[in-house]
Amino acid sequence: MATTRSSARQVSPRGRRLAAALLVSTLGGTTLAACSADAKDSQPAKVSGQNVSETAGEVEITWGTCPAPAGGQPRDPHLACGTLEVPLDYRDPDGTKIDLAVSRLSTAQPGKRRGVLLLNPGGPAVGGLGMPETMASTLPKSVLDRYDLIGFDPRGVAHSTPQSCGLQDPSVPGLFPYPAADGSITKNVARAKAAAKQCADTVGEDLRHYSTANTARDMDSIRQALGEKKISYWGQSYGTYLGAVYRSLFQDRTDRMVLEGNVDPTKVWANQVAGTWGKGMADRFPDAARVAAAQAGTLKLGTDVAEVTDTYLALADRLDRTPAEIPGASVSLDGALLRNMTYALLLHNDTLPMLTKFWKAADNLSRGTTTAADIAVLTEAFAAPPASPGIPADNQATMFMALTCGDAEWPHDVDGYAARTTADREKWPLTAGMPANIWACAYWDKPAEATAKIVKGGPRNTLILQNRRDNATPWEGAVGLHKSLGDGSAFVGVDNGGHSVYGAGSDCADKATVGFLTTGHLPDKDVHCTDVTQK
Repeated sequence: MATTRSSARQVSPRGRRLAAALLVSTLGGTTLAACSADAKDSQPAKVSGQNVSETAGEVEITWGTCPAPAGGQPRDPHLACGTLEVPLDYRDPDGTKIDLAVSRLSTAQPGKRRGVLLLNPGGPAVGGLGMPETMASTLPKSVLDRYDLIGFDPRGVAHSTPQSCGLQDPSVPGLFPYPAADGSITKNVARAKAAAKQCADTVGEDLRHYSTANTARDMDSIRQALGEKKISYWGQSYGTYLGAVYRSLFQDRTDRMVLEGNVDPTKVWANQVAGTWGKGMADRFPDAARVAAAQAGTLKLGTDVAEVTDTYLALADRLDRTPAEIPGASVSLDGALLRNMTYALLLHNDTLPMLTKFWKAADNLSRGTTTAADIAVLTEAFAAPPASPGIPADNQATMFMALTCGDAEWPHDVDGYAARTTADREKWPLTAGMPANIWACAYWDKPAEATAKIVKGGPRNTLILQNRRDNATPWEGAVGLHKSLGDGSAFVGVDNGGHSVYGAGSDCADKATVGFLTTGHLPDKDVHCTDVTQK
């Protein structure tokens, strides 16, 4: 969906493989009733900002060592982790409990400390335990002196009572429903129904409580456990929606909030996907096409944006009809995989050169003229990310569905999906109808509570950061969020591509962010930054 954003600052450019980069940064959801294909038509309960201190009882965190990250990468020795117990269902505080994994990097200095900065990297369904150490490497001392950095794995994700539907294909991209080469969605319908039934049969009713609204309530439980009257927050991608929900449910406990790469909270989630992804890809794709055209002599993909685009569309169609076996890999390269990799590598400007090499390698692979250099590119692109001990392989895919299907009800009519997919394929050929296609959400039961209502106005305490050409969470999402928050927010737009705003080449945006976190000052009117320099 807007798919993914495992924070750009959490992985190196070469580490952003398909499974890691394509985390769906635009979507994310709320609570879900049983996710069976024939689940009963339950009535959603009203979302409310229940007083966590009254419903959850006394809470505390005992700090200790952190779980080892995937791949054996070193942790910052100053990062501490602990576990917080919270209700599965906040309406039943004495019922089933689940664990939240929380991390803390104590960076604030005595005499300068303002409080804590709670962090969320997006996804949905991306763990955030390591986010404090990665953000600490990018934030200036003026910010670090004022805040201790707090990370957490959202409920159901990674080390926070991880959920699993036992899906055969554990990848999030495997859930993205690209139609067949002829535009048919027959196979997509069968897969969507099977995935929904698999979750219902394996996890059942409990999955309905792994929602954005309950995750926001978890954030307030974390605030209480830390002994803070208020929390500041930095949310990226899906984390912008989570932040907006927290701000609405707990407005009097929200200090300063930075939202980066934004979701329109009025379009959760079917309209967000179908209404923005096609345009987002069309706006972003030319940035990569220009990189390819500049190397026309070696890549031979085209001499301008139009020619490169035509080459890419022809390649995707060819792979739709005849997938190509990847040497040394367990999968074949088809049109869907080509598009998913393209989407993932468009998320960051520093991966555009790799993307153009991938296109060339894929084109040669489809023609049977693969070179040793092509094999090296394909091997790097499809290298499997390291497994995380103790976390089910399909954890992210499971929670991705739970959230995207559970925050708001999706349409259920198959014929409607077919018609909308056909129209979308014609309007936005780069996404080939996928955003309008049928998802497992069509067979999910109604959410357990109504979609969270975003409160307009209130304290002027929220900074919205947005790139003009963001294929994951397009510009229109930030405009919609700004409108939803009204005078409570300030808007900083940047003439840049990709999913990262802060630290991505605009001093204008960086200064506005640092200034807000250190002084609380927000721009009096919308700011449009045009000073981008590529690093």
